[in-house]
Amino acid sequence: MIHKHTISVLVNNQPGVLQRVSGLFGRRGFNIESISVGEAEEQGLSRMVIVTTGDDKTLEQVSKQLYKLIDVIKVIDLSSNPMVARELALIKVHAEPSVRPEIFGLVETFRASVVDISPNSLIIQVVGDALKIEAMAELLKPYGIRELSRTGITAMVRGISK
Repeated sequence: MIHKHTISVLVNNQPGVLQRVSGLFGRRGFNIESISVGEAEEQGLSRMVIVTTGDDKTLEQVSKQLYKLIDVIKVIDLSSNPMVARELALIKVHAEPSVRPEIFGLVETFRASVVDISPNSLIIQVVGDALKIEAMAELLKPYGIRELSRTGITAMVRGISK
């Protein structure tokens, strides 16, 4: 059965690691829907959080292949455990002063924030799951979205990790 997987890959922070990891997914026929990479809790290591769709058997094969890459230290299928997942989006919207109170109302309802104001636009920051970000963007469309930038999902298993 095909479903969405969120995978955490702990790697050495070295040039070319991202390319080798993403290439492995492509060779196995997995599309990477989202990937976020940043420094991990230990110096010299980075954590990749990858969201992909596929069946369990193929994902198991990809995990085994990942471990064969020299810079991969640990692979965890986060989606097989209770997890916390978040994404950040910046949305630049056309906003003349006359419509700003309406937009501020949406921002407050979504617990988002306005991070920049210019004479005829606002940049709104929203953090949450993909559905929250998509809902916010949909409600802002009538005002005219000028630009949208999303980070991709980052996630952790709930509770104390082993």
